[in-house]
Amino acid sequence: MWSNFHTHNAYCDGKGPIQDYIRKAEELNMISLGLSSHAPLPFPCKWCMKPESLDAYLHEVNAFKKDSRTEIYTSLEIDFIPGVISPNDFRDKLDYTVGSVHFVDQLPDGTRWEIDGTHAFFQEGYEKIFKNNIRDTLVRYYELTREMIATACPTVVGHLDKIKIQNIDSKLFNENDAWYQHEVKRTIDTIAASGAIIEVNTRGIYQKKSSTTYPGPRILEYILQKNIPVTLSSDAHHPDDLVNQFANTAVLLNQIGFKTLTILHEGRWQSFRYNEQGIILR
Repeated sequence: MWSNFHTHNAYCDGKGPIQDYIRKAEELNMISLGLSSHAPLPFPCKWCMKPESLDAYLHEVNAFKKDSRTEIYTSLEIDFIPGVISPNDFRDKLDYTVGSVHFVDQLPDGTRWEIDGTHAFFQEGYEKIFKNNIRDTLVRYYELTREMIATACPTVVGHLDKIKIQNIDSKLFNENDAWYQHEVKRTIDTIAASGAIIEVNTRGIYQKKSSTTYPGPRILEYILQKNIPVTLSSDAHHPDDLVNQFANTAVLLNQIGFKTLTILHEGRWQSFRYNEQGIILR
């Protein structure tokens, strides 16, 4: 039995209606499922929810809570853009928040630079905003993550090191470089002081965009040292991906030394033991 708190459906860029995700969760005998469509943004965005759809989304998710055998929770994955949007803007409407950084600053024409879109668009911002300086680029990315934690801390920190998907064949940077590890550890230290949960996100693996989870094993070792709770998610954009790569990732987390996963169960976040078959309820 698994839980998953980072999922996307047809209200944003996911495939299939909410009902399909709930049916699949019940079929898989999942303990709990969080619906977390991309929150609306105040500028054009092809992958986020339309602002006029938010009320319908919240109503639909809440309506499904009554009859599902799987516990259903209402959430959004909310971008952090200073002065524009943050998890604080939606938290009163939700059971929990997922906070993520997808945009880092702006191109000269004012376009928001998306760091996990196409590699061509990444290159454009890398050149025009950061003058091909990868250290400045990554420092800014992690600086924004720390600012989110400090000013609008979400319940769950989404795909912490996802920017690494642009580091094809490690041509831009080495994740073992001291300066990179310094930025990561500063960010982990900030999260540790906040009480937030970090998700271990498997989407990069099954999409073949990364050989490791977000965050990767070395970062997970430091997260364990700092005693930060983790939850396992797939960032599913299709019902069939609700537990994709969970068994393999559970083995990895056990090898690193994590004894528990943290999930929403019976209305509160709780930590449970687990194995490659799933969560072990007490």
